[in-house]
Amino acid sequence: MIGSLIIFGITYLAIATEKLDKTVAALLGAATCIILHIVPYEHALRSVDLNVVFLLVGMMLVVNVMAATGIFEWLAVTIAKRARGNGIAIFVTFLLSTAVLSAFLDNVTTVILVAPITVLVCEILEIKVAPILILEAIASNIGGTSTLVGDPPNVLIASKTGLTFVEFIANLTPPVVIMLVIGLPLAALVFRKSFTVPEANKARIMRARADLAILDRPGMYKSLAVFAVMLAAFFASHSIGVDPGIIALAGGLVMALVCKSDFHHLLEKVEWGSVFFFIGLFMLIGAMEYNGVFEALGHTITEATHGNFLLTVMVILWASALASAIVDNIPLVIAMIPLIQIIIPSFAQEMGLSNDPEALRLHVAEPLYWALALGACLGGNGTLVGASANVVVSQIGRRNGYDLSFMAFTRLGLPTMLGSLVIATGWLYFKYFM
Repeated sequence: MIGSLIIFGITYLAIATEKLDKTVAALLGAATCIILHIVPYEHALRSVDLNVVFLLVGMMLVVNVMAATGIFEWLAVTIAKRARGNGIAIFVTFLLSTAVLSAFLDNVTTVILVAPITVLVCEILEIKVAPILILEAIASNIGGTSTLVGDPPNVLIASKTGLTFVEFIANLTPPVVIMLVIGLPLAALVFRKSFTVPEANKARIMRARADLAILDRPGMYKSLAVFAVMLAAFFASHSIGVDPGIIALAGGLVMALVCKSDFHHLLEKVEWGSVFFFIGLFMLIGAMEYNGVFEALGHTITEATHGNFLLTVMVILWASALASAIVDNIPLVIAMIPLIQIIIPSFAQEMGLSNDPEALRLHVAEPLYWALALGACLGGNGTLVGASANVVVSQIGRRNGYDLSFMAFTRLGLPTMLGSLVIATGWLYFKYFM
């Protein structure tokens, strides 16, 4: 256990201080764990979440095929004209759209689609790019918290517990709406000076013709048709039993074929740095999981609460959030679900609910699982490596010449995480302990 923690700590420090490229740091850390026999090679390979990898590669293919048609430039000009060049209106629109889309699409998919349009709009109006990209990643994580399909931890919890799509919306959407109602005006107030558009730029965008941005109209229609089928498949992925990663990869390949794109050229445009960063990170986290780090964390939580149910719920919320800010939330949730299943009977016996399955589910199981879902999803906003969407946005920014550093992300993400957790704490207390 100690060896895996030390290597992860050194790797994390290298990423946070940016002394080493984060992809190199993650892969070196994973290789060190395997070389030193801290984790078997086979287990490290099994720890790589291919659904995330395929989703990344597939959606990058999709974006590159669609970008060649000029559709993103067309959208950028159209959005800027509809907002009449008002920087704050555009800022709030992008954040709200990102949050809403993330509720129904995977948050990685959402930022891969939204970020390129954002960069173009900001460049046209000559307003700051980095803050809005960071806040879009944050909004995607908040919006993804609200539904069963919005974030991978929720999918895992649903698959292990049988909680339904409607139950996720009823229990997680209200606090997310509160977060957005409070957070969006606050963000607009804080960043109002950063998104002031010069009058000359407003006049220029109002004279622009969006239709001239389209380079390949037949290709655009074909790519949109394939993308529509992909969206329908994303929505139905849970029902049809096909992971979003397979849908994205198949959709990207089909779109490339239908639009007759140069496949080798498309592969060159895939952000392989992001892909291999996640592979290395998954292996590192797999090493800690193999050595019982997450199991030990769970037992520490239950021992610290001394049988106090309210305290246990709140500790699971905050501990899973803080852990998710440091490590990927998928293995954390995988390790925490069995722990929650173990502690449910003890609280059921103490509350006299052992013989009432419905009351047991409503008053014991659900508060614990909702606390885990809120903590794991919202905790991803704490740091750059806390959620997949954060890393992807960082790579998109860097590809376009905007460096989203670890500390720049943390300066915005950590306060947002803490504020959203306060709201989540109040929601859980109001709903189950008032």
